Amino acid sequence: MILKLVISEWEPSLIHSHQGDTKEGCRDKRSAETLNERIMSPAPADPLEYKPLDGGWGWMVVIGAHISIGFAYATPKVLSIFFNEIQQDLGSSFSEIALISSIMLAAMYAGGPVSSAMVNRFGSRPIVMLGGLLCGVSMITASFGTSIIYLYFCIGVIGGCGLSLNLNASLIIISKYFLKRRPLANGLAMAGSPVFLCVLAPFNQYLLVNFGWRGSLLILGGLMLHCCVAGALMRPVPLPCKPPSYALEKTVEEQPNSGNTKLKKRFVKNAKKFLDFSLFKDRGFVIYLIGSIMFIFGAYAPIVFLSAYAKSQGVEEYSAAYLLSIMGFVDMFVRPGTGLIANSKLVRPRIQYFFSFALVFNGTCHLLCPLIKSYAFLVVYAVFFGIGFGMVFALIFECLMDLMGSQRFPRAVGLVTIIECFPMLLGPPAAGLLVDVYHDYKYLFLMCGSVILTGGLFLFVMNIYNYHMLDKERQKQVRASEVEMKLTPQAGTGQTEPEAKERNVALRDPENTETTD
Repeated sequence: MILKLVISEWEPSLIHSHQGDTKEGCRDKRSAETLNERIMSPAPADPLEYKPLDGGWGWMVVIGAHISIGFAYATPKVLSIFFNEIQQDLGSSFSEIALISSIMLAAMYAGGPVSSAMVNRFGSRPIVMLGGLLCGVSMITASFGTSIIYLYFCIGVIGGCGLSLNLNASLIIISKYFLKRRPLANGLAMAGSPVFLCVLAPFNQYLLVNFGWRGSLLILGGLMLHCCVAGALMRPVPLPCKPPSYALEKTVEEQPNSGNTKLKKRFVKNAKKFLDFSLFKDRGFVIYLIGSIMFIFGAYAPIVFLSAYAKSQGVEEYSAAYLLSIMGFVDMFVRPGTGLIANSKLVRPRIQYFFSFALVFNGTCHLLCPLIKSYAFLVVYAVFFGIGFGMVFALIFECLMDLMGSQRFPRAVGLVTIIECFPMLLGPPAAGLLVDVYHDYKYLFLMCGSVILTGGLFLFVMNIYNYHMLDKERQKQVRASEVEMKLTPQAGTGQTEPEAKERNVALRDPENTETTD
């Protein structure tokens, strides 16, 4: 139906000129396309109006995206180094201080659809520069804060919105510059997250020792203004010339009713791009969403409290900060390695099970962490934490694309990120609340590990069920298509079903037919 509507809207002359000659062929082709749409993913996305450069200035764009994405993902994690000093200065609890990173991450994810709409309207360059300005202003103004609520607004809301603008605009501009080399370009850009985590963790500890948390936030705000420079590198892609606007206005004036109808359809289509609740009818999407929510709930709390937990075990401050660097360094190599494994012929058809294994591995690491009592074993935990964290985030969006297909993926990822804001907002404060109540970090790791492990086991079992049901549905569709193909020649001759049966009997046994007559 999608192809039929598009063709009837844009090429009516072609349809009328060939309607008489290709009527039967079009009917067969439509039935085959309808069957493919039912069995496989929806129709592919519209082709690009230009040929991507796949190089040239695109590599400078990748450098800019590397910087902006690095700050977007690493900043909420490395801010945890300042939490102990902020907590002592402002007299807040563990759950209250953990809410800073939670609000920042939630705002970053929730602002995705708004950021995408702004990029479509104004382009990536001004949006990234605006995001960098918001990030810098948020940190600079937070350095003068005297209450935890003030930090929630400055760092959490303003900073999170700035990171959201940086993240989405960078990913969109890469998709416009690259096609064949897009996986490589995305990999290099996304590598900014572990690279900046490795660098910023010990750097923030150095700033904290020498300038305090207020001076550290002031310097960090100045560094984040470099996102404006990164945005300046994102030169718009030159597009082919479009028809003059006055011609389109004239067409709308001549056909006001059809123009209003098209505008309404376009509005509905754009609304579905942001929030398409029909995706909840897809069984695979619901299974994936439940598993990812359970992972996000327990994913960030161990990062936020890892440095504080190490200090509570008697580890020196710089050594505690280096645990985040070790985790980021391992994550830097695990993500591309996981991508290569997931792209292999053996794993690719079973990528949903690979994702389930990554969640189980991650949850098991957290469950074993409370048994660690020495710094050497904390380093081992950081290594395995980096492996599990890197595997999950290398697969989390790839698995969604595998389930939804390329056309429904933008709507699905927008809906997923908005829903994930809630567990992301609740996870670290809930973990901090356990520390406040029991005055021990081990319950934090036990809670996060058990939730993530349960999510991984849920995905594993439900994916088996989902694939079993999909096989049954495909077999039913194949049988229905075979029956439809058998009835198609009879419908083409204009005969009713009883007439067609009589004709088939006459063809099989002509002698009995003559006797009957």
